[in-house]
This record gives sequence, C-alpha cells and structure tokens, in this order.
Amino acid sequence: MILAWVISLLLICSSLIAHLEQWSALKIMHVNTIKTTQAQFMKSEQAVIECEKHILNLLNLSEKDCNIQSVGKNIWMISSKEKPVIQIHVHVDKNSGVAGRINWRQVFE
Repeated sequence: MILAWVISLLLICSSLIAHLEQWSALKIMHVNTIKTTQAQFMKSEQAVIECEKHILNLLNLSEKDCNIQSVGKNIWMISSKEKPVIQIHVHVDKNSGVAGRINWRQVFE
C-alpha cells in the first residue's frame, strides 16, 4: 500500500515537472516573440517618421523606406515597406513646408 502511494507521488511530481518545463518553454517563446514584434514595429515607425520629416525631399527620390501617395490638397499618405505596415496621412503646408500628421493606423493583412 505504501509502495503504491509513493509511486503515485512520484508520477504526480514527474507530471508536474513536465508541465512546468512546457510552460517555461512557452513563456520563453512568448517573450521572444514580443521582443521581435516590438523591434519590427519600432523599425516601421522610425521609417515612417523619417519619411514624414523629409517628405518634400523624398518626393524626388526613387529609393526610400516608405511608399508615398498623394491623397489631394497637400495631403499625403505615407506607408512603411517593413512589416507591420504603418500608414499615416500628413498635411504639408505650402508656405512653410512643414508636414503635420493627421492620423495613424496599422495595416492588418
């Protein structure tokens, strides 16, 4: 009787250890995924910010980190080429050449 009780305790402990190992592996994957996603998001946002800062110069360049499209009336849509795709709309003042952000969104595919 005591032997069966000890064996059942050992089986429960080994099952607990296996579940803890699986949980730890999933937690490590979760943390790594979050770090990677945040780095990619920050890279996309930085590309959009750079294009927004230099929008008047970028309109003449052929190679850039973003796609720029005219929406009309000095409003431009800037979207990043990196994933996740971030789109912003900016209004460029003709007189001062300053771009002001109208809105921001993340594009889900």
